[in-house]
Amino acid sequence: MLAALQQNAFYRWLDRNILELGREMRLAYLPPLMVYCAAGVSGLTGIVGTFFIKDYLGLSAAFLAALGFWAGIPWALKMPIGHLVDLLWRYKAGLVYLGALLIAASIAIMIGLIGSPEAMRAVMPAEAWFVLSVLLSPVGYVMQDAVADAMTVEAVPHFDERGERIGEDQVRLMHTTMQMLGRVAIIGGTVLVSFANVVMFQGAENLPESAKVEIYLHIYQLALVIPLMSVSGVLLAGVLKRREARRLAALGREHAEIDRLLHEPAEKTAPNWWILGGSAVFVAFTLAIGLSGIEYGQEIIFAGSFAIIGFMITRLLRELSPEAARTLLGTVIVIFVFRAMPGPGAGASWWMIDELGFDQSFLSRLDLITSLLTLAGLFMFRRFMAEKSIAQIVIFLTLAATVLSLPIIGMYHGLHEWTARLTGGVVDARFIAIANTALESPLGQVSMVPMLAWIANSAPPHLKATFFAVMASFTNLALSAAQLGTKYLNEIYVVSREVRDAATRAITTPADYSQLGVLLLVVTVVGFVVPLLAILLTRVAGLRSA
Repeated sequence: MLAALQQNAFYRWLDRNILELGREMRLAYLPPLMVYCAAGVSGLTGIVGTFFIKDYLGLSAAFLAALGFWAGIPWALKMPIGHLVDLLWRYKAGLVYLGALLIAASIAIMIGLIGSPEAMRAVMPAEAWFVLSVLLSPVGYVMQDAVADAMTVEAVPHFDERGERIGEDQVRLMHTTMQMLGRVAIIGGTVLVSFANVVMFQGAENLPESAKVEIYLHIYQLALVIPLMSVSGVLLAGVLKRREARRLAALGREHAEIDRLLHEPAEKTAPNWWILGGSAVFVAFTLAIGLSGIEYGQEIIFAGSFAIIGFMITRLLRELSPEAARTLLGTVIVIFVFRAMPGPGAGASWWMIDELGFDQSFLSRLDLITSLLTLAGLFMFRRFMAEKSIAQIVIFLTLAATVLSLPIIGMYHGLHEWTARLTGGVVDARFIAIANTALESPLGQVSMVPMLAWIANSAPPHLKATFFAVMASFTNLALSAAQLGTKYLNEIYVVSREVRDAATRAITTPADYSQLGVLLLVVTVVGFVVPLLAILLTRVAGLRSA
């Protein structure tokens, strides 16, 4: 009897969190999911990039953190791009094609650097090519992401097959499902590439360096499927719209009405010159400061970006009711602070490779575990995300992240050596890394889904893409803040790996991980204290969160 009840309880959980999601899936959801999946597949080159930078480019951890700041700046431009999507709704697919071209160019540069390094160096230094590649790809991805966000709104129907309006509760559920499936598509893409990396790097630890380079090259060539996948999603959307047009024509609808239903937003969007003008100022400001080489240029750009985007958000808040505006503002602050926490930077990965012996094959398996469990976490925490506020979710994630950072700090001080002695070598560094990843990964996407679903359901119909883009711009600006914080910490606590001259193989920079332990501890303390303080201040200010 008890077993039957437990089995029924498990089935009910399975049905509510996984099977129900499958039943709610619609063919119309597939085009934006393909674009999102392409973003997930972009992680295909992550492990290759880590080892290529470490072994072939003489870039410091602080420089890489600074490069991460610049790579994050295009995401702040998602706001004007999102508004352009609202304005050019009928022609938004063009931005996906342009984004695919930029992504393909970024990948082609890396193929050249790995496959024909001498020819590439004859034009300009390898480090300069790498920086160009890093800066091109986010511009492409932000264009595609803005369109995919708009496509998710377009994919949710408001009328059933009989032409009757669907109830608000059902529409809200479909928006939540669509955003949930979007996260599933992104993480599903990472699962696919993790499997590919496991296969490609199988036995790589025993291969000579030249054979490893061949694997690197094949992986980047395989990455050309990324722009192809996103373009295919847009083409499929066109096919589905033509099919729907034929169905509506068969029901006797006029051509003009069909065209309006399929190709125009629910409400016509008027150009918001505050957004467009402010964005033009932002682009000019960023380019001028970036190209000038002025000291503290990144900090000036961040402060200017924060002020410009913050001003634009105040303009958009006027489109909402006072209660909704307070909810959006409280949500923005909590998510921004949570995502702005600095990390240890590339030095932690170098230490794991050099000191713990984590090779390409093991890291690919670790990535696979991360992807699978992150995907599982979206299902496991589905009801948790739907029923809890952003503040409650961030408190939970902050506490979990703090606890889960302790094993890495412990391994720096020899925890894995002690556990290996006690367990006959079973609980070694790799065992601890896998166990820690297994606990941490399910939490990866939990914080973003409720916010995205709230926007999809509560933003004005004629400004859906703009609101998505504004929130993405501000929260992605938080990632730029995190990169700045990471750069500062890496300048204070310097971590370096061994760097050799490309021609002579002489050591130019010795490995030094002596300050990594303090760096990891500082990152953990800051990541624990600051988000909780931000939540407390928003509550004192009378703000809510979604």
